Amino acid sequence: MVFHTCLDQNSKNMKQLIFLCLLFDMSSSYKTGSHSLWMMATYIEGKTPFPEFTVCMMLDDIVYAYYDSNEHKVIHRVIRQASDRIMDTEDKNFVNNFVGYVHGGMKDRASIMKNFFNHTNGIHVFQRAAGCELLDNNKPGVMISKDAYNGENVEEQYYDVDHNSLHSDWRWPNMDSKALSSAGTWQYQIIYHPNCIKFLKKHLAKIQNRVLKKVKPRVRLLQKTLTDSGGAKVTCLATGFYPRHINLTLLRDGQPVSDHQITGGELLPNGDETYQMRKSLEVSTEELQKHLFTCTAEHLSLDNKININIGSRTSPQSSYTSASSKYSNTILLPPISIQVS
Repeated sequence: MVFHTCLDQNSKNMKQLIFLCLLFDMSSSYKTGSHSLWMMATYIEGKTPFPEFTVCMMLDDIVYAYYDSNEHKVIHRVIRQASDRIMDTEDKNFVNNFVGYVHGGMKDRASIMKNFFNHTNGIHVFQRAAGCELLDNNKPGVMISKDAYNGENVEEQYYDVDHNSLHSDWRWPNMDSKALSSAGTWQYQIIYHPNCIKFLKKHLAKIQNRVLKKVKPRVRLLQKTLTDSGGAKVTCLATGFYPRHINLTLLRDGQPVSDHQITGGELLPNGDETYQMRKSLEVSTEELQKHLFTCTAEHLSLDNKININIGSRTSPQSSYTSASSKYSNTILLPPISIQVS
């Protein structure tokens, strides 16, 4: 997990704009087929246009609640009808009390971090991502909590429910871990983990039609000519799939292309509760003629892996265009054969 805090100062009007980005790959934290409940909180110290404290709560990929310290209340989303809300009165009361507790705890930890680094004035940000997992056999899984201060990881805690054990990793070993520690094993065992699992099961039952749906990916292998080098960019693209977990691989002569040669690979939302991913490789004209490139995809919606093989020596015959795509001049590389293995 990486937290990023970016500060941009405009010298013309002396306004400071702070952009808070929580880059957290939840899909890599938990197993495929499981479900998770996440809380992502941000505490800001210093003058900004943002609330001092905000919390975003998610069930799998769905944002179902939001809280900020300006409103002092949980804002929840409507599922289908105005009367069918994700959170009932009991839930809202519990969450309001819980986020108040988290707000105070993060404020105290931010103060400790400021003293540790001798920070005084300016803008300082403390962030936390915490969540629990429900396995595909309905068995409770691990609980994870990760903290960051001004874009640097501070602490990671992993609670193993099977062994009732808590493991903590610290970025700065010389810090007073006892003063900074967010929780002990007994707190996870009695409070955090059971309540998180209770919430997860309750709300999963309410919106299971949305979170349990499976949408098959549309997979393409694209080529874009690079005018500067005279070569091409070969792109393995999967889009329109749900849930977010997918294994997308670009092969050269049947072997995976090394990660350091690949660009892309980020999971991106489409805006319709589906996702897309693309992986690209820049190659020369000689490589296109010499090698066979293949795009493979594995997804929960598929019974078998999809392979798209392309003969690079064959001249292009069809085009793929989209008004909203940066690949509007991209062409498919036929012949294309979709194989199921």
